[in-house]
Amino acid sequence: MATYQEVIDALTFENDTRIVFFIMDGLGGLHMGNHPGTELQMANTPTLDALAKESSCGLLIPVGPGITAGSGPGHFALFGYDPLESNIGRGVLEAAGIGFKLTDRDVAVRGNFATVDEDGNIVDRRAGRIPTDENKRVCQKLRENIKLDGVEVFIETVKDHRFLLVLRGDGLGGEISETDPQITGTPPLDPEPITPESKKTADLVKEFILQAKEMLADEKRANMLTLRGFAKHRPYKTMMERYKLKCLCIANYPMYRGVCFLIGMDIHPLTPDISSEFDALEKNFNQYDFIFLHVKTTDATGEDGNFEAKVKAIEELDAMIPRITQLNPDVLVITGDHSTPSALRSHSWHPVPVLLYSKYARLNSMERFNELECLKGALGQMPAKNLMAVALAHALRLKRFGA
Repeated sequence: MATYQEVIDALTFENDTRIVFFIMDGLGGLHMGNHPGTELQMANTPTLDALAKESSCGLLIPVGPGITAGSGPGHFALFGYDPLESNIGRGVLEAAGIGFKLTDRDVAVRGNFATVDEDGNIVDRRAGRIPTDENKRVCQKLRENIKLDGVEVFIETVKDHRFLLVLRGDGLGGEISETDPQITGTPPLDPEPITPESKKTADLVKEFILQAKEMLADEKRANMLTLRGFAKHRPYKTMMERYKLKCLCIANYPMYRGVCFLIGMDIHPLTPDISSEFDALEKNFNQYDFIFLHVKTTDATGEDGNFEAKVKAIEELDAMIPRITQLNPDVLVITGDHSTPSALRSHSWHPVPVLLYSKYARLNSMERFNELECLKGALGQMPAKNLMAVALAHALRLKRFGA
């Protein structure tokens, strides 16, 4: 019996409609302190509110009820890939995002530079979000000094506090526990093999961390590191193969560019700011069937626990949305890949508001676009992995199923 994904793939066909996915990373939130509502409820969003009245709205469940989604699974789901089947370590995504070509002898892992106190406890998991130039200097320092027996070691800057570590050699496994405890006030965790095949790799990683700790001891901010998302490369069916869509990714963070690269999207060159991302959308709108436009500020401010800054970020993005609607896409989807409440300073399991604008959309009885109002929406609560099929249907790109 065919799966839901296989049925959708078989029903797709080409036409001249255009779909835009505008992803405000970490959009969903919670009330915090004296604020009576979430960041989205407190924001002044006249454009989103007006669109909501002309759209189908609802709430997306990124992975499953109660499951907090990482950015990788969250985005795979948005593009119609089952997040449980498609999940891959963040290291591979980071490698793809910066154009590092992996081989089948590689294990890739995403690293964070961090700050620890004199007792070795983490006081800042992101080393104050050090600038990329400082990251490059520290990575070069590690490259020049770290040597591991029997493997090649690649240490590459990604962005801000993030870097890529790749170990290349024979007999390496990618099933290793992460060293980031996800909280401050405690030391980094030890990397442990999850499978026997990964013991050799785990031992190499432990030696890497010991050498790195010595090399970073004199750094003011990036005096330690943590490692997340160990993985080996795997192939994916592309968006063109699945949906007959010529796709463009406009995103400035390597992880999201990596997801898009793995599923066959064209990757737009990096832009200097958010406004330039919208410039890229306008310039390329007529050349693509599907454009993914990603912004990070809503997620970063949530992770920083800065409620007011996230409200401001939402308001600034709301003011830019007319630049999309003026292009008259046949389908416009606005949502996030997961919730990032400032109150939690991290991703959360809460469903994410979604808006789907199309002349074929069934309308809601809504006054505003936010978490509470979206409970009334025509889309209801649905798995994020079904969103792509709904968008294709509204773009009239799906044939009828059955007689």
